Amino acid sequence: MSNSAPIAFIGLGQMGLPMARRLLQAGFTLRGADPAEAPRRVLSEAGGRAFADAAEAAEGAGLLITMLPNGRIVREALLDTGAARALAKGALVIDMSSSAPTDTIALADELAAMGLVLIDAPVSGGVKRAVDGSLAIMAGGPEEAVERARPALAAMGKSIFATGPIGSGHAMKALNNYVSAAGLVAACEALLVGGRFGLAPETIVDVLNASTGRNNSTEVKLKPFVISEAFNSGFALSLMAKDLRIAADLAEHLDLALPQIQSVATLWEEAKAGLGAQADHTEIHRHLRKLAEAGTRG
Repeated sequence: MSNSAPIAFIGLGQMGLPMARRLLQAGFTLRGADPAEAPRRVLSEAGGRAFADAAEAAEGAGLLITMLPNGRIVREALLDTGAARALAKGALVIDMSSSAPTDTIALADELAAMGLVLIDAPVSGGVKRAVDGSLAIMAGGPEEAVERARPALAAMGKSIFATGPIGSGHAMKALNNYVSAAGLVAACEALLVGGRFGLAPETIVDVLNASTGRNNSTEVKLKPFVISEAFNSGFALSLMAKDLRIAADLAEHLDLALPQIQSVATLWEEAKAGLGAQADHTEIHRHLRKLAEAGTRG
């Protein structure tokens, strides 16, 4: 893919804007779209062209990237706004959002009928790794389409995994977040039990990180965000709950009766209801503490 060919980037949020800037820094010509004025201004100052309307950004582009909250919004951005129809014939669409795999498969069929190719390439790593271009990217779709996208993906991510057919990237992202969320719950419960027994929270974390209980949450999240009660990791609890429901629904769709994946998804949905949609995902500790204290009073 030539760096001079324009890329349309739809969704300049916390993740989308730094990812778009990485593409600009790699020498790609970029046209971004977002309804909010502030990120459009930042993109313009970084050398991109910015639009409020997705179809304007997509006009004649050979590659379009979406980085949006969910699959429904991706579908609306592509089809309802006319962005898909504005693309060049044979254009490649990369959905880097977290969407349901079954919805992605259906969208791929609709876009194929318009002469467009879709791959799903969600990311893991958070805002920090979006800024430095070290995201992990899981790309599902035809092998030739993934290879066609690779130069652009390489500008945004350090590790690019071809996961298989269309929808497999979104499946892998949901399963990754399930394992991550389950690990965070286990780590927070260990803090609550250990703390009640009299163990210092820092000691709990240090021992876990030197032992077999070590995981991403014990290494990266407990001290800076949970023990400190800063709860400002930058990833919303509502987004984690959405990804967990995707994972649980996928298991059900595949006729797999797996109890923990369902219970973890339900736990996070209950936390979202209790803490609000704006809560940081590390605030799951607050929800667990409330449950623990309610049990003690009972």
